Amino acid sequence: MSVAALDGRVLVLNRLYLAVHIVSVRRALGLVYKQLAEVISVEDNRYNSYNFQTWIEVSQAKRWFEAEPYDPDDWIRGVSFELIVPRIIRLLLYDRLPASEVKFNRRNIYARDGNRCQYCGRRFPTNELTLDHIVPRSQGGESTWTNVVCACVACNVLKGGRPPWEARMTLIRKPVKPRRSPVVKLHLHHEKYRSWKQFLDAAYWSVELK
Repeated sequence: MSVAALDGRVLVLNRLYLAVHIVSVRRALGLVYKQLAEVISVEDNRYNSYNFQTWIEVSQAKRWFEAEPYDPDDWIRGVSFELIVPRIIRLLLYDRLPASEVKFNRRNIYARDGNRCQYCGRRFPTNELTLDHIVPRSQGGESTWTNVVCACVACNVLKGGRPPWEARMTLIRKPVKPRRSPVVKLHLHHEKYRSWKQFLDAAYWSVELK
């Protein structure tokens, strides 16, 4: 079994087919197995729903007719069956609306900036990035979407406790508050998550990540 498959992301819809959350594949399958949710598969612009057992049957049928090789991150192997990783599930009893605000947190800031230092423009792994207050807190700068950006260690050290204009540094772009979760935007660039698009309405969609 691919560990990466279980750590993939699944879009969660409420009972009214409104997107409300993103969870891991592991969590999504647990909800389906407990009959709290069903798998939604988008096939030829139609929504088909499956419980845990029927999803196993669909997976086995597809596996039987699918030619080798196949992406192990798209499949989960059990003792007696193979299961396609679901990309969308629908909660059967939950009809609350999605959150109205994008959470201001480290994950979303990194995603908004694309893991790119906003001073030198280079992209870094998450563990090699820091968060920088454009106007330092020591000078009254606040922790807000428009005052916090990603910065590599070297640029953060160079900037020090100064605003960028005093350090003779320039932001590659002006930071803004995103209207929808930037993490969702990153996922939509991946072919595996394209089926999410039709459930995302910019008028109300914002997902809380935990």
